[in-house]
Amino acid sequence: MKILVVGSGGREHALVRKLAQSPEADRIFCAPGNAGTQEIGENVSISANDLPKLTRFAKGNGIDLTVIGPDDPLAAGIVDLFEAEGLRVFGPNKKAARLEASKIFAKELMRAEKIPTAQARTFSSSAEALNYCDKVALPVVIKADGLALGKGVVVAHDRAGARQAVRSMMEERAFGEAGRRIIMEECLRGGECSVHALVSGKSFRMLATARDHKRAHDGDEGPNTGGMGAVSPADNWNAERESNFTSSIMQPLLDGLTRNATMFRGLLFPGLMITDDELRVLEFNCRFGDPETQAILPRMKSDLLPLLIATIEGRLENVAIEFDPRIAVTVILASGGYPGKYETGKPIEGLENGARLPEVQIFHAGTKRQDRKTVTSGGRVLAITALGDSVTQARERAYAAINQIHFDGCHFRHDIALCPAHT
Repeated sequence: MKILVVGSGGREHALVRKLAQSPEADRIFCAPGNAGTQEIGENVSISANDLPKLTRFAKGNGIDLTVIGPDDPLAAGIVDLFEAEGLRVFGPNKKAARLEASKIFAKELMRAEKIPTAQARTFSSSAEALNYCDKVALPVVIKADGLALGKGVVVAHDRAGARQAVRSMMEERAFGEAGRRIIMEECLRGGECSVHALVSGKSFRMLATARDHKRAHDGDEGPNTGGMGAVSPADNWNAERESNFTSSIMQPLLDGLTRNATMFRGLLFPGLMITDDELRVLEFNCRFGDPETQAILPRMKSDLLPLLIATIEGRLENVAIEFDPRIAVTVILASGGYPGKYETGKPIEGLENGARLPEVQIFHAGTKRQDRKTVTSGGRVLAITALGDSVTQARERAYAAINQIHFDGCHFRHDIALCPAHT
């Protein structure tokens, strides 16, 4: 089977590596890929957002399955385009992808279906939003409605910060059209948890849970990022909470989508806040998480390829999924300055030494090959994942590998899987 994975990050490298383990996988392409995917499959220099070129490539090369990694092409309708050409593709169509592409749409659906979430107000006028800043209870969470690479969320602890966030999003357009409308919602307190599920219409199968760390610095300090690390399984999840999740969140959501004539097929990843033993939805994501995927897939014993096909074909009822019971800890190595401005083109040393350590996997994200060297090409550069019988052992292995790796300006958190993921 010929497979195309769309995207260039650590999530895509993890997907390529896992899919390559399937006996059914003959040839794997990644568009545009990175230095890590290049070692497993064949990189194709097509942007993840160039939908017409991706479609032509898939048709022209007889691709049997395309797996969409990032959110932008899903929101732009890549699945609809592929399906119209008779191509098999994993991911939700444009209508279903609104769950992630529009936080306002998701919030309205949750209200209609009585899914527990934060109380919120939406704004399309900066003047109205700025006026609301003077009376809203603090702290307040301010979110761009659209996609913003995981960075379009600000927790404002004072009114000046709230007003600055509103101006940045709505007037200065820090996130482009994503900030044309915003949500201002109550700040929930508790522990976060990332839940991944394969969804096909009204059927779904849970994958492993994870807990990620969004803030840039130790102690959950600093600005939000796309994610600085993760641990799987989440340490705040149990059978009772999974049952509650199914009855109060997942089933009402799928029922609501059905009533809206929306068929969701793909990976649904709700981000949850667990507050006083209550589950509340922070947001919905319509693709594999990053960096959660780099922690979840190394624990998956089952063949991923037939699971994705079963999801597309609506055959999830009889699917069984097996995971390694051990803990996975993933630590992101980022470029200096990330999530702000950063330099690229820095040579990366020690990758081979780190990869030789026991139970360690290294996933490339912002990397490329240049002059026979692997160099940095993005904000999040590498994801170092290690398995262990305990959090302590997995952490020791991951950080031991990190000690072998160097590039100029490298920064990472030292408390992944230790610091509780609180907001």
